[in-house]
Amino acid sequence: MCGIVGLFLKDKSLEPKLGEMLTAMLITMTDRGPDSAGIAIYGGESKGRTKMTVQSDTPETAFDGLEAALSEAAGGPVSMAVKSTHAILDIPAGSTAKVRAALDDLNIRVMSRGDSLEIYKEVGLPKDVAAQFDLSAMSGTHGIGHTRMATESAVTTMGAHPFNTGDDQCLVHNGSLSNHNSLRRKLRREGIHIETENDTEVGAAYLTWQMQNGATLGEALTSSLDDLDGFFTFVVGTKDGFGVVRDPIACKPAVMAETDQYVAFGSEYRALVDLPGIESARVWEPEPATVYFWSHTDAPSATEKAA
Repeated sequence: MCGIVGLFLKDKSLEPKLGEMLTAMLITMTDRGPDSAGIAIYGGESKGRTKMTVQSDTPETAFDGLEAALSEAAGGPVSMAVKSTHAILDIPAGSTAKVRAALDDLNIRVMSRGDSLEIYKEVGLPKDVAAQFDLSAMSGTHGIGHTRMATESAVTTMGAHPFNTGDDQCLVHNGSLSNHNSLRRKLRREGIHIETENDTEVGAAYLTWQMQNGATLGEALTSSLDDLDGFFTFVVGTKDGFGVVRDPIACKPAVMAETDQYVAFGSEYRALVDLPGIESARVWEPEPATVYFWSHTDAPSATEKAA
């Protein structure tokens, strides 16, 4: 089943309230996904630095001495801000591969990487996950969230959404992919790292693979309409914005709203009802087989009809 929410802010005055608004939207989708929840939030970029979000089931011991160990691996200062089972690492730009290798040796999981992206996800009710990380206090320019009802794989932290698909890029999914096992084997043969049995991670890995072979994100999303069997709604976050695509049948529910202040996505309209100015928003259902994208660097909104 699962629930998706997304919020792209056009009005900078709303940025301090991004976490608060996304949290309310996320909790509203609890009955669509009570097993686990997660949120990706964009903001806080620093020149010459980049970020990694990491997770451990035993943060008291795993994070002890981590700054010093990673500073040595990165060849420059690494700072860390711990948030429950997660930590945000501030590392020198260009040191991501070195830090990732060091984290693998320490058995610490990487949730996300990028200049502005942070991902927080855990097992539990959405309200409990939100409280665990104090999501409502976070600020930013845009974000996406997900509440999961596990079907094809176990209820685990790594099986929760969002899935990181590249630098400052992540994906959440509502639906089910029927060819994920064969596609997982193919992508692994191509050298794509996949950790879980979750079909959504295969979708995320597919986008990574397409973009590594020269496709733009829009082209990769369009190709997914042919290469991914099943039914799905994807919402993708990037450094500059977020995008939406539904399969050609579009049997999973989805609704969008746009005002001069924001663009919002919800699996159901009730996720949007408390947003400011929603009563005067343009509200619509995303078309099947259509890639939508909103970016802070381009026009305020854009839609690309897929073949």
